[in-house]
Amino acid sequence: MTLHPPAVAHCDELEDALGAFRASAHIIERWGERLAAVLTGGGRLLAAGNGGSAAQAQHLTAELVGRYRDDRPAFSAIALHADTSSTTAIANDYGVDQVFARQVRAHGRPGDVLVLLSTSGASANLLSAADAARSAGLRVWALTGPAPNPLMAGSDESLCVTAASAATVQELHLVAVHMVCAAFDAAVERGAA
Repeated sequence: MTLHPPAVAHCDELEDALGAFRASAHIIERWGERLAAVLTGGGRLLAAGNGGSAAQAQHLTAELVGRYRDDRPAFSAIALHADTSSTTAIANDYGVDQVFARQVRAHGRPGDVLVLLSTSGASANLLSAADAARSAGLRVWALTGPAPNPLMAGSDESLCVTAASAATVQELHLVAVHMVCAAFDAAVERGAA
């Protein structure tokens, strides 16, 4: 029997999960194209997550406000967890479950998009945000861990990553973020041409 060091085992797990993930590429392509239509039309992207998923949500918004690969106009994208004064005040005054929902009600407009990232798909504050977004007329997309999960059920569309660990789910969420950005930029370029 061959022993695999933890690093090699992690790479093997990622490779296995990536194989299944590739079958979801059409979903990500569609999201990038739809997002381009929303943002070039004056709409906004809101994004949220907890922990490592928060970092990836912020990575997505940074790529849209700044740029992914090539220079292009800036687009409106807000990572809801990044305003520490708002998040801590809302948590204190309304409870942690309302941290993102209240911001969705403040910043979201009908037709905007809310992207929620969660390895578990069960975070109460993200579920509340999805409810608030749907009530306000936003489109809700979720990047989660294995299906089924409550966030998948509470979203308009979801991409659920099947992987043995949260770390691998997060790694594939980052791949999805970059794929969305690539599809977004291609759609924007086609529209400008």
